Amino acid sequence: MPQAIALRAGAQLENSFFCDFDDFFSSGPGGVNDSQFAAAASGALARHGLCAHDAAMENAAISRLWAAVRPAVWAAAMALSACLVRPAAGDYPDPARFEKAIEAFERQDAANPPPLGAVLCVGSSSMRLWHGAIRKDLAPLPIVPRGFGGSTMWDLLHFADRIVLPYLPRAAVIYEGDNDIAAGVSPERVRDVFLRLVAKIHGRLPETQIYCLSIKPSIARWKLWPAMRRANRLLAEACARDPRLVFVDVAAPMLGPDGRPRPEIFLKDNLHMNRKGYEIWRDALRPILLSLERP
Repeated sequence: MPQAIALRAGAQLENSFFCDFDDFFSSGPGGVNDSQFAAAASGALARHGLCAHDAAMENAAISRLWAAVRPAVWAAAMALSACLVRPAAGDYPDPARFEKAIEAFERQDAANPPPLGAVLCVGSSSMRLWHGAIRKDLAPLPIVPRGFGGSTMWDLLHFADRIVLPYLPRAAVIYEGDNDIAAGVSPERVRDVFLRLVAKIHGRLPETQIYCLSIKPSIARWKLWPAMRRANRLLAEACARDPRLVFVDVAAPMLGPDGRPRPEIFLKDNLHMNRKGYEIWRDALRPILLSLERP
């Protein structure tokens, strides 16, 4: 297929997708199937004065065009959304509340620069409380821990330019969503913000592998588990569409035979984990990391 045809069709497709931003994102990365793309591609070519027959673009050729164009379309769209989309009123709290915590990380980095190309472990308090043992638990991989308690997926997206991208991580382990659901954010919104975070990271670091830890069940937030479980399902589906994304289920082994959170793995607040809880996380995450991120 001539490269010019693919580029012209791809440009038209990008324009078509951006015309209806809400429908584009509500469909998710897998929301446009091959038959829908075939129709869109034919229409795009026709608008350029071409036709599928003239360009020898029957089904097989259209599928090849879709495979070539789709990643670029989604990368561009998600990167743009990360810049343009803002949370609705009452959706997420202002990330500025973490400014001092982020500045503390920056001072720490200036005084003792962390290694570039390491595995970045970032997220809310469940990640922060792992700081003391995470390097040992995930050894021999080089680890940069950057948890900040109380944070949400939106906070991480907001501060990614300062606590993700500067480290040039070869991999990023993310734990967010727990506080999002507790704040009343919908599972769909958590998924959408995660995808915008992914786009922001891959826009600068396209080879970085991203490991998304499932939202954990806890006694304190058990009433929220149905929403958390749906968010986990949506995050897992999103990760399954991109080989650079890996969903790591830390939730299932935290549940007992009765299907409820195991009380022995939590601190007194019944929200955060004790050492037994982090051993579950270690055992779920470490084998996956070592298989894909060889030291």
